[in-house]
Amino acid sequence: MTEVRETKLPGVGVRHEFTTREGNDMGVIVHHDGRREILVYGADDPDACASVVTMSEHDTQTLAEILGVSHVSETVSQIRHEIEGLAIDWIEVTSGSKLAQHSIGEGEIRTKTGASIVAVIRADTPIPAPGPEFVLAPGDVAVAVGTHDGLGLVRSLLGH
Repeated sequence: MTEVRETKLPGVGVRHEFTTREGNDMGVIVHHDGRREILVYGADDPDACASVVTMSEHDTQTLAEILGVSHVSETVSQIRHEIEGLAIDWIEVTSGSKLAQHSIGEGEIRTKTGASIVAVIRADTPIPAPGPEFVLAPGDVAVAVGTHDGLGLVRSLLGH
């Protein structure tokens, strides 16, 4: 089985990368809105993207059918990222954020956005279920759960 490297892209989605048997580096970015981007990296510079194909969620399902992929794995993946309109996102607190150096409660994040911060990652240390008194700092990554619109508002509040 080929090793697939997964990278969370805060505010965007998840990038999956792998190297083919022939030595070509490829990737797929799964956006929160269901779009997919298929990436082919340059042979001379594996960090440079030589080609990008953007596909809608419907296009992705069509390609999967052509390739003979089961709908089960796509459905499980979708359930992981979205349950009845809810999504999860990893959002970095920027140094320019109005909420940097303020508590979650002071920011009234849930009241203003309808989304909740369910964890914070600070210097690679996860802090599960931070309370309203938890003070956010630049560089923290807030793990938020809410609707796509609510998460967009959280991104704005945290400086994006």
